[in-house]
Amino acid sequence: MSGEGAGWAEAFLEMMAVERAAARNTLTAYGRDLADASDYLAARGQDLAKASAEDIEAYFADLGVRGLSPATAARRRAAVRQFYRFVLGEGWRDDDPSRRVDAPKKGRPLPRVLSRAEMDRLIAAAGARDGAQGLRFGCMVELAYASGLRISELTALPLAALARDPAYLIVKGKGGKERLAPLNDAARAAVKAYLAGGRPQFLPKGDKANPWLFPSRGKAGRLTPRRFAQVLDEAAADAGIDPARVSPHVLRHAFATHLLEGGADLRVVQTLLGHADIATTQIYTHVASDRLHQVVQARHPLAKKR
Repeated sequence: MSGEGAGWAEAFLEMMAVERAAARNTLTAYGRDLADASDYLAARGQDLAKASAEDIEAYFADLGVRGLSPATAARRRAAVRQFYRFVLGEGWRDDDPSRRVDAPKKGRPLPRVLSRAEMDRLIAAAGARDGAQGLRFGCMVELAYASGLRISELTALPLAALARDPAYLIVKGKGGKERLAPLNDAARAAVKAYLAGGRPQFLPKGDKANPWLFPSRGKAGRLTPRRFAQVLDEAAADAGIDPARVSPHVLRHAFATHLLEGGADLRVVQTLLGHADIATTQIYTHVASDRLHQVVQARHPLAKKR
């Protein structure tokens, strides 16, 4: 990138880093996306600063014919839109050339979901690790599956939230919104065992006042989502499950889908997941329906005869 547009892009990325605390990977991706748009516009004799609505429309159309994955194309469109909203807000332009271009509707892929039997094996494999490690990771998998917590919510749980064996947690999720997250008997038992024999082993030396439920000797003072994901992969392999099918978010998917399969109301599941829009929750009805259809085909006597 060069010229005025390059300076605007640099200012945009700085704003994303400072004001919105965007992760390094997000900033790198947005930088690549804006560079891609800049290169395309340069071939048309334009740049980000002076591009017209027709230029941006042509760029968005070009993304659709390049063979990019739908997710990559959608992210590039989003990066350009956010960039021009920022530029408009700064008063550097008095129009938004990306505004008139409708984003193509993108089908949402169905989430990967483990069966109940696979979840049982995964929990057992996580808890079978040596000593305190098994108590910690078995507890984390139980908590995630019992309550539908996001990985960021799980690793950020304070000790005080579970010190008195509660039947539910009050979780602060996206946008600072609070919701109730239930805890079943198995999860509560796992927490008790971990607090008694596991957590003390992970406290940083001399840091008895560490506030986190899952402390660590690392710089953050608590277990990182990345480390949990690594152990989850190992537990999946030990349980005979392809690690590619398992991630921290898959535990949340399993929580939602198994609730619906058990007859839970969709609105209840929406509340438990902390979704602002029920349309986000409805994707699980497709997964649950597919699974129920498979069960009927495999188990119903008339289906077998056919």
